[in-house]
Amino acid sequence: MSKPQLTLATLCFALFSAPTSWALEVKVALLRVDKPMPPPISRLDVPPADLGLAGANLGNEDNRTTGAFTGTDYKLTTKTVAPADALAALNALKAEGIGLIAVISDGEMLKQLADHAGPDTLILNAGARDDALRDAECRANVLHVSPSRSMLTDSVVQFLMWKKWARILLIYGSHPEDKLLADSYRKSAAKFGAKIVEEREFVDTGGARRTDTGHVQVQRQIPVFTQDAKEHDVTVAADETDVFAAYLPYHSWDPRPVAGSAGLMPLSWHPAHESWGATQFQRRFEKLAGRSMREEDYQAWLAMRVVGEAVTRSGKADAKSIRDYALSKDFDLAAFKGQKLTFRTWNGQMRQPILLGDGRITVSVSPQDGYLHQFSPLDTLGIDAPETACHAFGG
Repeated sequence: MSKPQLTLATLCFALFSAPTSWALEVKVALLRVDKPMPPPISRLDVPPADLGLAGANLGNEDNRTTGAFTGTDYKLTTKTVAPADALAALNALKAEGIGLIAVISDGEMLKQLADHAGPDTLILNAGARDDALRDAECRANVLHVSPSRSMLTDSVVQFLMWKKWARILLIYGSHPEDKLLADSYRKSAAKFGAKIVEEREFVDTGGARRTDTGHVQVQRQIPVFTQDAKEHDVTVAADETDVFAAYLPYHSWDPRPVAGSAGLMPLSWHPAHESWGATQFQRRFEKLAGRSMREEDYQAWLAMRVVGEAVTRSGKADAKSIRDYALSKDFDLAAFKGQKLTFRTWNGQMRQPILLGDGRITVSVSPQDGYLHQFSPLDTLGIDAPETACHAFGG
């Protein structure tokens, strides 16, 4: 099915002559599950109250703009709940007849929600990055618009190899998420030929690390902690819990670049990204939300747009039809990253470039030049078809 060509004139006509009754009504939801977290190291990173919700609202507005032309209305419901209330919130959404639900949560909660939702509901994972969810623990009713850990770590190591910074000092945190991230960096290094010359674990002792005293303590620890490391080109930090990585630049013993959880960071979205029409997209979001777009916002926007694009091009709005069309060769999505995004049929992961940013600018975009693949260079990031242990998608 060819895409409808929406010019400015036709969109304006559609908006000002919207039908009084819609040919199709699409109910979608965003469910954000907030588990208790300590405050971030920097006050600049305090999450806004509408994190993710604002991105979903923009995606729904975009869907409604197209829907005014095609006779389709989109109704978005958003819920923010604690983990103890997540299943009840899911039940409430299903009771309202909503079978298309974007979820921002950790991996364990996503599995519970997917299992509880059943096959008549499509979950769009806009948060969890666990590779297991795209591998042996995949669910047939989940599509992943959030990149996996391995996509992120592959994107970093590709860049390091392109720069010929092949010798890595890996520093990882003591929390389970940190260790999963460190393991992903080990696999990425082996995959692309980098060498981890030494590993060190930074143990989180808790206490007052996010107070003024705690900041000083960690800063003072870093030079001693990184002293006498084996010769390396770059330090890679695996610190998902945001304990120590921010202190590595300018405090480590050796003058080396930092990548991973600080310094050069892999991101699904970057507030400074301007290429491929992203500037106008950023401005639209800033006008709507009054702030910069974060990764969770972009991923929630992607989830809404997956639904909108699938509905527009298939003419159907039930969970099974949306899933089938999204996984088909006919689906693609323009998303301000230089190429169309599609889904991997073997595990439901959205293919997408990863932005590498330093907090101020987009330094690079992976996959890097020279990394080739028989199907798509995007499949050099993350779990490829021959590697998958996911069987829920028929593989």
